[in-house]
Amino acid sequence: MSSGTDGNLDRVCAAKAIRMVTDVKKAGQDSADTLITKALGVLQEQGLYALVLFCDSRKEEKGAGEIKNNIFNLLKEQKLITNNSPADLTAELSKENGLLSNLDELFFAIFLIEKTLIYARYHAKALKKEGAGQGLKSGGESE
Repeated sequence: MSSGTDGNLDRVCAAKAIRMVTDVKKAGQDSADTLITKALGVLQEQGLYALVLFCDSRKEEKGAGEIKNNIFNLLKEQKLITNNSPADLTAELSKENGLLSNLDELFFAIFLIEKTLIYARYHAKALKKEGAGQGLKSGGESE
C-alpha cells in the first residue's frame, strides 16, 4: 500500500476533516454537516466513484466541490493518484491501472476517505452546536 509522508493516518484524517469543514463553510454551505453526511452515505453505499460523481452533480450545493477537492488532496498526498487536477479526478480513478483497478489501494482510499468524512461530520456538528450555544462563528472565533 502507498503512504504519504505522515505515518499517523488518524491524524492525517482528522486534519483533513477540519480543513474540509472549513472549506465547505467558506464556500457558503450553511449546513456542512448535512452535505458531508450525504457524501458519507454515498461513499458507504455506492463507492468511491459514485462519491466523486455525487460531488460533481451537486453544483447547487456550494460545498460539494470543496469535499471533492479535499478528497483529491488526501488521495494525492497518500500517493494513491498521480493527476494534478481535482477536475480530472473521475478520469484519474477510472483510467487503466488507476485507483479503481487496484483493490488494495482502493480499499485503503475508501477507508481514509470514510474516516475523514466521519470526522468532518462530527466536527461540523460540534461547530454548529458550539455556535448555537455560545454565539461563535464557524471558525471557532468569538463574535
